[in-house]
Amino acid sequence: MSPIELGGIVALVLILALLSGMPVAFALAGVAMLFMVLFNGLHGLNVVADTLFAGLNEFALLSIPMFILMGAAIASSRAGSDLYEALERWFHRVPGGLVLSNIGACSIFAALSGSSPATCAAIGKMGIPEMQKRGYPSSLATGAIAAGGTLGILIPPSITMIVYGIATETSIGRLFLAGILPGLMLTGLFMAWSLYYAHRYGTAIQKNTEGYTWRERFEILPKILPFLAIIVMVLWALYGGVATPSEAAGVGALFSLTLVVVIYKVWRGSELWAILKTSTRESVMIMLIIGAAALFSYMMSSLYITQGLAEWIAGMEMNKWLLLAAINVLLLLAGLFLPPVAVILMTTPTLLPIIIAAGFDPIWFGVMLTINMEIGLITPPVGLNLYVINSIAPDVKLQTVLKGALPFMLLMVLGILLLTLFPGIATWLPDYMMGPQR
Repeated sequence: MSPIELGGIVALVLILALLSGMPVAFALAGVAMLFMVLFNGLHGLNVVADTLFAGLNEFALLSIPMFILMGAAIASSRAGSDLYEALERWFHRVPGGLVLSNIGACSIFAALSGSSPATCAAIGKMGIPEMQKRGYPSSLATGAIAAGGTLGILIPPSITMIVYGIATETSIGRLFLAGILPGLMLTGLFMAWSLYYAHRYGTAIQKNTEGYTWRERFEILPKILPFLAIIVMVLWALYGGVATPSEAAGVGALFSLTLVVVIYKVWRGSELWAILKTSTRESVMIMLIIGAAALFSYMMSSLYITQGLAEWIAGMEMNKWLLLAAINVLLLLAGLFLPPVAVILMTTPTLLPIIIAAGFDPIWFGVMLTINMEIGLITPPVGLNLYVINSIAPDVKLQTVLKGALPFMLLMVLGILLLTLFPGIATWLPDYMMGPQR
Protein backbone atom coordinates (compact mmCIF):
# COMPACT_ATOMS: atom_id res chain seq x y z
CA MET A 1 0.00 0.00 0.00
CA SER A 2 1.40 3.40 -0.98
CA PRO A 3 1.77 6.22 1.59
CA ILE A 4 -0.93 8.19 -0.27
CA GLU A 5 -3.45 5.35 -0.05
CA LEU A 6 -2.60 4.77 3.59
CA GLY A 7 -2.98 8.48 4.28
CA GLY A 8 -6.44 8.41 2.70
CA ILE A 9 -7.47 5.54 4.94
CA VAL A 10 -6.14 7.33 8.03
CA ALA A 11 -8.03 10.51 7.06
CA LEU A 12 -11.25 8.55 6.52
CA VAL A 13 -10.98 6.78 9.90
CA LEU A 14 -10.25 10.10 11.63
CA ILE A 15 -13.25 11.78 9.98
CA LEU A 16 -15.51 8.93 11.06
CA ALA A 17 -14.18 9.19 14.62
CA LEU A 18 -14.85 12.94 14.69
CA LEU A 19 -18.33 12.54 13.19
CA SER A 20 -19.16 10.05 15.93
CA GLY A 21 -18.95 12.89 18.43
CA MET A 22 -15.67 11.77 19.98
CA PRO A 23 -13.63 14.66 21.44
CA VAL A 24 -10.90 15.86 19.09
CA ALA A 25 -8.03 14.89 21.40
CA PHE A 26 -9.35 11.35 21.92
CA ALA A 27 -10.01 10.94 18.19
CA LEU A 28 -6.47 11.98 17.27
CA ALA A 29 -4.83 9.81 19.92
CA GLY A 30 -7.13 6.83 19.30
CA VAL A 31 -6.58 6.79 15.53
CA ALA A 32 -2.83 7.22 16.00
CA MET A 33 -2.59 4.26 18.41
CA LEU A 34 -4.85 2.12 16.21
CA PHE A 35 -2.56 2.43 13.17
CA MET A 36 0.58 2.12 15.27
CA VAL A 37 -0.71 -1.23 16.56
CA LEU A 38 -1.84 -2.37 13.09
CA PHE A 39 1.57 -1.73 11.51
CA ASN A 40 4.01 -2.13 14.40
CA GLY A 41 2.22 -4.47 16.78
CA LEU A 42 1.54 -3.83 20.46
CA HIS A 43 5.15 -2.87 21.08
CA GLY A 44 4.45 0.20 18.93
CA LEU A 45 2.60 1.63 21.91
CA ASN A 46 5.84 1.81 23.88
CA VAL A 47 6.47 5.31 22.51
CA VAL A 48 3.03 6.72 23.34
CA ALA A 49 3.88 8.15 26.77
CA ASP A 50 7.19 9.64 25.64
CA THR A 51 5.63 11.17 22.52
CA LEU A 52 2.74 12.72 24.45
CA PHE A 53 5.18 14.18 26.97
CA ALA A 54 7.48 15.47 24.26
CA GLY A 55 4.54 17.22 22.61
CA LEU A 56 3.80 19.08 25.83
CA ASN A 57 7.40 19.61 26.98
CA GLU A 58 7.62 23.09 25.50
CA PHE A 59 8.23 26.20 27.62
CA ALA A 60 6.22 28.41 25.27
CA LEU A 61 3.11 26.33 26.03
CA LEU A 62 2.97 28.00 29.45
CA SER A 63 1.70 31.13 27.70
CA ILE A 64 -1.51 29.40 26.65
CA PRO A 65 -3.11 28.89 30.10
CA MET A 66 -1.88 32.36 31.13
CA PHE A 67 -3.51 34.10 28.16
CA ILE A 68 -6.65 32.02 28.69
CA LEU A 69 -6.71 33.10 32.35
CA MET A 70 -6.28 36.70 31.25
CA GLY A 71 -9.24 36.38 28.88
CA ALA A 72 -11.42 34.55 31.42
CA ALA A 73 -10.85 37.29 33.99
CA ILE A 74 -11.81 40.05 31.55
CA ALA A 75 -14.80 38.12 30.19
CA SER A 76 -16.16 37.64 33.73
CA SER A 77 -16.42 41.40 34.29
CA ARG A 78 -18.36 44.27 32.76
CA ALA A 79 -15.32 45.27 30.70
CA GLY A 80 -17.10 44.38 27.45
CA SER A 81 -20.17 46.43 28.30
CA ASP A 82 -18.06 49.40 29.40
CA LEU A 83 -15.94 49.19 26.26
CA TYR A 84 -19.06 49.19 24.11
CA GLU A 85 -20.55 52.09 26.04
CA ALA A 86 -17.34 54.13 25.78
CA LEU A 87 -17.15 53.74 22.01
CA GLU A 88 -20.86 54.55 21.69
CA ARG A 89 -20.37 57.80 23.63
CA TRP A 90 -17.52 58.85 21.36
CA PHE A 91 -19.02 57.75 18.01
CA HIS A 92 -22.72 58.44 18.49
CA ARG A 93 -22.68 61.51 16.21
CA VAL A 94 -21.00 59.65 13.35
CA PRO A 95 -23.54 58.46 10.72
CA GLY A 96 -23.86 54.73 11.30
CA GLY A 97 -21.60 55.17 14.31
CA LEU A 98 -23.40 52.56 16.38
CA VAL A 99 -22.38 49.71 14.12
CA LEU A 100 -18.83 51.09 14.06
CA SER A 101 -18.86 51.12 17.85
CA ASN A 102 -19.93 47.48 17.93
CA ILE A 103 -17.27 46.29 15.49
CA GLY A 104 -14.60 48.37 17.23
CA ALA A 105 -15.66 47.00 20.63
CA CYS A 106 -15.59 43.46 19.23
CA SER A 107 -12.07 43.82 17.83
CA ILE A 108 -10.66 45.29 21.06
CA PHE A 109 -12.51 42.95 23.42
CA ALA A 110 -11.62 39.95 21.26
CA ALA A 111 -7.95 40.88 21.54
CA LEU A 112 -8.31 41.23 25.30
CA SER A 113 -10.25 38.03 25.90
CA GLY A 114 -8.90 35.86 23.08
CA SER A 115 -12.32 34.22 22.85
CA SER A 116 -14.70 34.69 19.94
CA PRO A 117 -17.79 33.28 21.75
CA ALA A 118 -17.09 35.45 24.82
CA THR A 119 -16.78 38.51 22.59
CA CYS A 120 -20.06 37.78 20.81
CA ALA A 121 -21.84 37.31 24.12
CA ALA A 122 -20.33 40.32 25.90
CA ILE A 123 -20.79 42.87 23.10
CA GLY A 124 -23.88 41.32 21.48
CA LYS A 125 -26.04 41.38 24.61
CA MET A 126 -25.98 45.16 24.56
CA GLY A 127 -25.16 45.94 20.95
CA ILE A 128 -27.75 43.86 19.08
CA PRO A 129 -30.86 45.16 20.93
CA GLU A 130 -29.54 48.73 20.72
CA MET A 131 -28.96 48.50 16.96
CA GLN A 132 -32.38 46.93 16.40
CA LYS A 133 -34.02 49.69 18.45
CA ARG A 134 -32.43 52.33 16.24
CA GLY A 135 -33.53 50.75 12.98
CA TYR A 136 -30.49 48.75 11.93
CA PRO A 137 -31.47 45.58 10.03
CA SER A 138 -31.32 42.48 12.25
CA SER A 139 -29.09 40.73 9.71
CA LEU A 140 -26.51 43.53 9.93
CA ALA A 141 -26.72 43.80 13.72
CA THR A 142 -26.10 40.08 14.25
CA GLY A 143 -23.69 39.56 11.35
CA ALA A 144 -21.43 42.42 12.45
CA ILE A 145 -21.13 41.03 15.99
CA ALA A 146 -20.55 37.46 14.77
CA ALA A 147 -17.80 38.57 12.39
CA GLY A 148 -16.26 41.09 14.78
CA GLY A 149 -15.85 38.36 17.39
CA THR A 150 -13.61 36.32 15.09
CA LEU A 151 -10.91 39.01 15.09
CA GLY A 152 -9.62 37.81 18.45
CA ILE A 153 -7.75 34.89 16.93
CA LEU A 154 -5.88 37.25 14.59
CA ILE A 155 -5.20 40.40 16.62
CA PRO A 156 -2.56 39.73 19.32
CA PRO A 157 -2.30 38.27 21.83
CA SER A 158 -3.75 35.24 20.03
CA ILE A 159 -3.89 31.66 21.30
CA THR A 160 -4.16 30.46 17.70
CA MET A 161 -0.93 32.23 16.76
CA ILE A 162 0.83 30.73 19.78
CA VAL A 163 -0.25 27.21 18.80
CA TYR A 164 0.84 27.79 15.20
CA GLY A 165 4.20 29.14 16.36
CA ILE A 166 4.83 26.12 18.55
CA ALA A 167 3.65 23.65 15.88
CA THR A 168 5.86 25.20 13.19
CA GLU A 169 8.75 26.36 15.40
CA THR A 170 8.36 29.93 14.15
CA SER A 171 8.69 33.09 16.24
CA ILE A 172 5.55 33.84 18.27
CA GLY A 173 6.65 37.47 18.47
CA ARG A 174 6.78 37.73 14.68
CA LEU A 175 3.41 36.04 14.37
CA PHE A 176 1.84 38.52 16.80
CA LEU A 177 3.23 41.44 14.81
CA ALA A 178 2.16 39.83 11.53
CA GLY A 179 -1.46 39.71 12.73
CA ILE A 180 -1.77 43.42 13.60
CA LEU A 181 -2.08 45.01 10.14
CA PRO A 182 -4.26 42.21 8.66
CA GLY A 183 -6.47 42.47 11.77
CA LEU A 184 -6.83 46.21 11.28
CA MET A 185 -7.44 45.66 7.56
CA LEU A 186 -10.31 43.25 8.25
CA THR A 187 -11.73 45.60 10.89
CA GLY A 188 -11.70 48.40 8.32
CA LEU A 189 -13.35 46.21 5.68
CA PHE A 190 -16.04 45.15 8.17
CA MET A 191 -16.71 48.78 9.09
CA ALA A 192 -16.86 49.93 5.47
CA TRP A 193 -19.36 47.21 4.52
CA SER A 194 -21.47 47.86 7.63
CA LEU A 195 -21.73 51.56 6.85
CA TYR A 196 -22.67 50.86 3.24
CA TYR A 197 -25.28 48.26 4.24
CA ALA A 198 -26.71 50.48 6.96
CA HIS A 199 -27.19 53.42 4.62
CA ARG A 200 -28.28 51.33 1.64
CA TYR A 201 -30.87 49.17 3.37
CA GLY A 202 -31.35 50.59 6.86
CA THR A 203 -33.50 53.52 5.83
CA ALA A 204 -35.15 53.70 9.24
CA ILE A 205 -31.92 54.23 11.19
CA GLN A 206 -32.46 56.68 14.03
CA LYS A 207 -29.74 58.86 15.44
CA ASN A 208 -29.06 59.02 19.14
CA THR A 209 -30.83 62.21 20.13
CA GLU A 210 -29.64 62.11 23.74
CA GLY A 211 -26.09 63.14 23.05
CA TYR A 212 -23.27 62.93 25.55
CA THR A 213 -21.36 65.66 27.31
CA TRP A 214 -17.59 65.73 27.30
CA ARG A 215 -17.70 64.84 30.96
CA GLU A 216 -19.73 61.71 30.21
CA ARG A 217 -17.30 60.75 27.47
CA PHE A 218 -14.25 61.03 29.70
CA GLU A 219 -15.69 59.61 32.91
CA ILE A 220 -15.90 56.07 31.51
CA LEU A 221 -12.34 55.98 30.18
CA PRO A 222 -10.67 55.11 33.54
CA LYS A 223 -12.58 51.81 33.47
CA ILE A 224 -11.36 50.67 30.06
CA LEU A 225 -7.98 52.31 29.52
CA PRO A 226 -6.21 50.06 32.08
CA PHE A 227 -7.34 46.97 30.13
CA LEU A 228 -6.15 48.47 26.85
CA ALA A 229 -2.87 49.25 28.59
CA ILE A 230 -2.48 45.52 29.29
CA ILE A 231 -2.34 44.77 25.55
CA VAL A 232 0.26 47.51 25.08
CA MET A 233 2.22 46.23 28.08
CA VAL A 234 2.24 42.62 26.82
CA LEU A 235 3.37 43.66 23.34
CA TRP A 236 6.01 46.01 24.75
CA ALA A 237 7.36 43.26 26.99
CA LEU A 238 7.58 40.90 24.01
CA TYR A 239 9.18 43.25 21.51
CA GLY A 240 11.23 45.26 23.97
CA GLY A 241 13.19 42.17 24.90
CA VAL A 242 11.90 42.37 28.46
CA ALA A 243 10.12 39.03 28.63
CA THR A 244 9.42 35.80 26.75
CA PRO A 245 5.85 35.10 25.55
CA SER A 246 5.23 32.91 28.61
CA GLU A 247 6.49 35.55 31.01
CA ALA A 248 4.51 38.31 29.29
CA ALA A 249 1.39 36.15 29.41
CA GLY A 250 1.87 35.53 33.14
CA VAL A 251 2.21 39.25 33.87
CA GLY A 252 -0.83 40.00 31.68
CA ALA A 253 -2.92 37.43 33.55
CA LEU A 254 -1.85 38.82 36.93
CA PHE A 255 -2.66 42.41 35.96
CA SER A 256 -6.01 41.38 34.42
CA LEU A 257 -7.06 39.60 37.61
CA THR A 258 -5.94 42.57 39.68
CA LEU A 259 -7.86 45.09 37.56
CA VAL A 260 -11.01 42.94 37.62
CA VAL A 261 -10.82 42.81 41.42
CA VAL A 262 -10.08 46.53 41.83
CA ILE A 263 -12.36 48.04 39.15
CA TYR A 264 -15.28 45.60 39.10
CA LYS A 265 -15.06 44.23 42.66
CA VAL A 266 -14.85 40.62 41.48
CA TRP A 267 -13.27 39.40 44.70
CA ARG A 268 -15.62 36.78 46.13
CA GLY A 269 -14.23 33.27 46.34
CA SER A 270 -17.01 31.85 44.15
CA GLU A 271 -16.34 34.42 41.41
CA LEU A 272 -12.58 33.87 41.42
CA TRP A 273 -13.10 30.12 41.48
CA ALA A 274 -15.37 30.37 38.41
CA ILE A 275 -12.61 32.24 36.54
CA LEU A 276 -9.97 29.66 37.48
CA LYS A 277 -12.31 26.77 36.69
CA THR A 278 -13.14 28.12 33.23
CA SER A 279 -9.53 28.86 32.32
CA THR A 280 -8.32 25.48 33.63
CA ARG A 281 -10.94 23.58 31.63
CA GLU A 282 -10.09 25.39 28.39
CA SER A 283 -6.35 25.06 29.00
CA VAL A 284 -6.55 21.33 29.65
CA MET A 285 -8.67 20.85 26.52
CA ILE A 286 -6.10 22.64 24.35
CA MET A 287 -3.17 20.83 25.99
CA LEU A 288 -4.83 17.46 25.40
CA ILE A 289 -5.30 18.31 21.73
CA ILE A 290 -1.64 19.41 21.47
CA GLY A 291 -0.36 16.19 23.06
CA ALA A 292 -2.67 14.01 20.95
CA ALA A 293 -1.68 15.90 17.80
CA ALA A 294 1.98 15.22 18.57
CA LEU A 295 1.20 11.51 18.78
CA PHE A 296 -0.82 11.66 15.55
CA SER A 297 2.03 13.49 13.77
CA TYR A 298 4.50 10.86 15.00
CA MET A 299 2.30 8.08 13.62
CA MET A 300 1.96 9.86 10.26
CA SER A 301 5.72 10.38 10.04
CA SER A 302 6.68 6.89 11.21
CA LEU A 303 4.43 5.34 8.54
CA TYR A 304 5.97 7.70 5.95
CA ILE A 305 2.57 9.24 5.17
CA THR A 306 3.63 12.87 5.67
CA GLN A 307 6.81 12.52 3.63
CA GLY A 308 5.03 10.55 0.92
CA LEU A 309 2.31 13.18 0.57
CA ALA A 310 4.86 15.98 0.38
CA GLU A 311 6.85 14.11 -2.28
CA TRP A 312 3.68 13.38 -4.25
CA ILE A 313 2.63 17.03 -4.29
CA ALA A 314 6.15 18.16 -5.16
CA GLY A 315 6.24 15.65 -8.02
CA MET A 316 3.06 17.10 -9.51
CA GLU A 317 4.95 20.33 -10.29
CA MET A 318 1.77 22.29 -9.68
CA ASN A 319 1.82 26.06 -10.12
CA LYS A 320 2.46 27.50 -6.65
CA TRP A 321 -0.58 29.79 -6.80
CA LEU A 322 -2.83 26.90 -7.74
CA LEU A 323 -1.25 24.95 -4.88
CA LEU A 324 -1.97 27.82 -2.49
CA ALA A 325 -5.58 27.98 -3.66
CA ALA A 326 -6.00 24.24 -3.06
CA ILE A 327 -4.49 24.57 0.43
CA ASN A 328 -6.84 27.46 1.25
CA VAL A 329 -9.83 25.38 0.20
CA LEU A 330 -8.58 22.48 2.35
CA LEU A 331 -8.16 24.75 5.38
CA LEU A 332 -11.55 26.33 4.85
CA LEU A 333 -13.26 22.94 4.69
CA ALA A 334 -11.40 21.76 7.80
CA GLY A 335 -12.38 24.94 9.62
CA LEU A 336 -16.05 24.26 8.95
CA PHE A 337 -15.95 21.18 11.17
CA LEU A 338 -13.03 21.55 13.60
CA PRO A 339 -11.78 24.21 16.06
CA PRO A 340 -8.79 26.30 14.92
CA VAL A 341 -6.32 24.66 17.33
CA ALA A 342 -7.17 21.18 16.03
CA VAL A 343 -6.87 22.24 12.38
CA ILE A 344 -3.47 23.84 12.96
CA LEU A 345 -2.04 20.87 14.81
CA MET A 346 -3.41 18.35 12.29
CA THR A 347 -2.42 20.11 9.07
CA THR A 348 0.79 22.08 9.65
CA PRO A 349 3.17 19.08 9.91
CA THR A 350 2.19 18.15 6.36
CA LEU A 351 1.54 21.58 4.86
CA LEU A 352 4.48 23.58 6.18
CA PRO A 353 7.22 21.74 4.21
CA ILE A 354 5.11 22.13 1.08
CA ILE A 355 4.56 25.84 1.73
CA ILE A 356 8.27 26.46 2.31
CA ALA A 357 9.26 24.42 -0.75
CA ALA A 358 6.87 26.55 -2.84
CA GLY A 359 8.68 29.68 -1.68
CA PHE A 360 6.04 31.06 0.70
CA ASP A 361 6.85 32.73 4.02
CA PRO A 362 5.69 30.58 7.01
CA ILE A 363 4.83 33.73 9.03
CA TRP A 364 2.67 35.02 6.19
CA PHE A 365 1.07 31.58 5.83
CA GLY A 366 0.22 31.62 9.54
CA VAL A 367 -1.87 34.75 8.99
CA MET A 368 -3.58 33.20 5.95
CA LEU A 369 -4.37 30.06 7.92
CA THR A 370 -5.80 32.11 10.80
CA ILE A 371 -8.16 34.04 8.51
CA ASN A 372 -9.41 30.73 7.12
CA MET A 373 -10.12 29.66 10.70
CA GLU A 374 -12.03 32.93 11.24
CA ILE A 375 -14.30 32.07 8.33
CA GLY A 376 -15.02 28.70 9.91
CA LEU A 377 -16.23 30.39 13.10
CA ILE A 378 -19.15 32.01 11.26
CA THR A 379 -19.88 29.24 8.77
CA PRO A 380 -22.25 26.26 9.33
CA PRO A 381 -22.40 23.52 10.37
CA VAL A 382 -20.09 24.21 13.32
CA GLY A 383 -19.93 28.03 13.12
CA LEU A 384 -19.80 28.57 16.87
CA ASN A 385 -20.31 32.34 16.73
CA LEU A 386 -23.58 31.92 14.82
CA TYR A 387 -25.08 29.80 17.58
CA VAL A 388 -23.85 32.13 20.31
CA ILE A 389 -25.54 35.06 18.54
CA ASN A 390 -28.70 33.01 18.07
CA SER A 391 -28.79 32.20 21.78
CA ILE A 392 -28.39 35.81 22.95
CA ALA A 393 -30.81 37.14 20.31
CA PRO A 394 -33.49 34.40 20.13
CA ASP A 395 -35.89 36.73 18.33
CA VAL A 396 -33.59 36.67 15.29
CA LYS A 397 -33.76 33.51 13.18
CA LEU A 398 -30.56 31.59 12.56
CA GLN A 399 -31.09 32.06 8.81
CA THR A 400 -31.07 35.83 9.36
CA VAL A 401 -27.84 35.64 11.35
CA LEU A 402 -26.27 33.53 8.59
CA LYS A 403 -27.47 35.97 5.94
CA GLY A 404 -25.89 38.84 7.85
CA ALA A 405 -22.61 36.95 8.33
CA LEU A 406 -22.26 35.95 4.65
CA PRO A 407 -20.91 39.32 3.41
CA PHE A 408 -18.31 39.27 6.18
CA MET A 409 -17.20 35.81 5.07
CA LEU A 410 -16.70 37.22 1.58
CA LEU A 411 -14.73 40.13 3.03
CA MET A 412 -12.42 37.62 4.74
CA VAL A 413 -11.92 35.89 1.39
CA LEU A 414 -11.10 39.34 -0.03
CA GLY A 415 -8.61 39.75 2.82
CA ILE A 416 -6.93 36.48 1.83
CA LEU A 417 -6.70 37.66 -1.79
CA LEU A 418 -5.19 41.00 -0.70
CA LEU A 419 -2.64 39.17 1.44
CA THR A 420 -1.79 36.95 -1.51
CA LEU A 421 -1.26 39.95 -3.80
CA PHE A 422 0.45 42.08 -1.14
CA PRO A 423 2.17 39.76 1.37
CA GLY A 424 3.86 42.78 2.90
CA ILE A 425 0.60 43.50 4.75
CA ALA A 426 1.60 40.65 7.04
CA THR A 427 5.40 40.62 6.76
CA TRP A 428 6.33 44.31 6.72
CA LEU A 429 5.76 45.05 10.42
CA PRO A 430 7.65 41.98 11.75
CA ASP A 431 10.57 42.73 9.42
CA TYR A 432 10.56 46.41 10.40
CA MET A 433 10.38 45.75 14.16
CA MET A 434 12.54 42.62 14.41
CA GLY A 435 14.63 42.71 11.25
CA PRO A 436 14.37 40.43 8.20
CA GLN A 437 14.18 36.68 8.80
CA ARG A 438 17.35 34.72 8.25
